[in-house]
Amino acid sequence: MKRLTYSTLAIAAFAGAVLSADIQVNGAGATFPAPIYTKWFSEYNKLHPDVKINYQAVGSGAGISQITKGTVFFGASDGPMTPDQMTNAPGKVLHFPTVLGGVVPIYNIPGVSQELKFTGPLLANIFLGAVTKWNDPEIAKLNPGVNLPGTDIVVVHRSDGSGTTYIWCDYLSKVSPAYKKRVGVATSVNWPVGVGGNQSNGVTGLVTQTPGALGYVELTYALQNKVSYGTVQNMKGNFVKATVESVTAAANSAASAMPADFRVSITNAPGDDVYPISSFTWMLFFQTPKDKVQGKTMVDFMKWALTDGQKYCGDLGYAPLPKSVIDLELKSLTTIKT
Repeated sequence: MKRLTYSTLAIAAFAGAVLSADIQVNGAGATFPAPIYTKWFSEYNKLHPDVKINYQAVGSGAGISQITKGTVFFGASDGPMTPDQMTNAPGKVLHFPTVLGGVVPIYNIPGVSQELKFTGPLLANIFLGAVTKWNDPEIAKLNPGVNLPGTDIVVVHRSDGSGTTYIWCDYLSKVSPAYKKRVGVATSVNWPVGVGGNQSNGVTGLVTQTPGALGYVELTYALQNKVSYGTVQNMKGNFVKATVESVTAAANSAASAMPADFRVSITNAPGDDVYPISSFTWMLFFQTPKDKVQGKTMVDFMKWALTDGQKYCGDLGYAPLPKSVIDLELKSLTTIKT
């Protein structure tokens, strides 16, 4: 009986050791990259069944807050942390671009099926409340032949702290001094007009359910939900639709001037074929993580995501990173102290 008890204990100890070998890493942040992150974590788990990476798409603001508070191992944001946020963090936070995407103006205008054209200043005026009707001369001039109704434009924006908002505001502030002065650039801003939707799905839902609505979401959400979205005039004066190719063109224009910390804006980038509301999205890690096992795990994951993982981008509406950026990131990963 005693030998049986020892055997049982030995089996239990062995089972415990096996279970303890499983690694779970928690992260939170941007909704922008959530579809590709979900795909990556699933594919990586197939290669490493002992590793489970959980991700909550709660918005960039919440992602920055949670990594700062230490409630998650990694954060994710579509806007780089501000100098104050970096200073207030309990350790040095490193930014790693993961993919690129575009933010697009989505709309719901009953009776209008054409792809509308927008300029940056026009979008700024709409979100400032200066242009309020769909048949406004500023819109009609850009879209001749489109039977625009005289109905109100219902502006829809994010209600939560959002990197998508950061990208949108970063672009509009570059093309409209009035927007920069009144609204500015941040993950959360004081909106002059409009109604708020929580996260990208909330904005998408409000636009699709509200006749006359105009909002902004990541390209992948527009594609997945089959929502109409317009072209935007770029710095060269060309009206460009957001595609993997036009977002890649924006990245290539900025790759040669990539800063060492990767905290860079590529909105309104120069180039004939550039989609102007394009951005990197970042994963955030402490340079000296408290949990070394999780640190080693995520360094290995990032090496995979930056190489093999990039092949999943196109099918989900993202643009892969330029090789020059990937090479710089692989070097930076070696500075994480695990």
